[in-house]
Amino acid sequence: MYYLLAFSIHGLSSAITATVNAWVYAYGYAAIFVLMVLEGATLPVPSEVILPLAGLLASKGVLNFYLALAAATIGSMVGSMIDYAVGYYLGKEVVYKHLQLFHVKKTDLDNFDSWFSKNGLAAVFLTRFIPVLRTVINFPAGFAKMPLKKFLGYTFAGVLIWDIVLMAFGYYLLSVKSLTLVAGGIAVFAIILYVVYRLAASKMRKG
Repeated sequence: MYYLLAFSIHGLSSAITATVNAWVYAYGYAAIFVLMVLEGATLPVPSEVILPLAGLLASKGVLNFYLALAAATIGSMVGSMIDYAVGYYLGKEVVYKHLQLFHVKKTDLDNFDSWFSKNGLAAVFLTRFIPVLRTVINFPAGFAKMPLKKFLGYTFAGVLIWDIVLMAFGYYLLSVKSLTLVAGGIAVFAIILYVVYRLAASKMRKG
């Protein structure tokens, strides 16, 4: 089954890979929703695995593409709201004292907090395309008590684009029968994600 190849994108452990695969394949939309809630709340659940797999299953008729997209996007929004609420109501001091509970590194949160203070709304939208760190921005938005409507609007726009791209990747590329094309596509996709991550992280450190 070709969807297994997608799991190499982030060098994930076999345990996480097997769990994500089993959940999505067995529970469909509900699993996608729950997993994306966890990912949106900065837990180590990779959307780069969940979404291509959902797209692949949609191409095989196991899932409906648009229902899977809705489940993923709503899940991401719920997860983002959880972290936003934590930052908004508990504040920076509490979050910084318990970073291990939120699976966030202090340096990452410092960088995002600084970047948010300088870029505001744009930061909320743009960080949705940065692998690994794309959910950390929820905390600084909460710290700054960013208006909820604006936070939801910019988050939704970024999340929807991200979800569509990754699901389309799984739908159109991972479903092809040529192993060479699949492997090549995954390699290119992984390189693009890595370059985007490095450039964004570098820009935040300088900023």
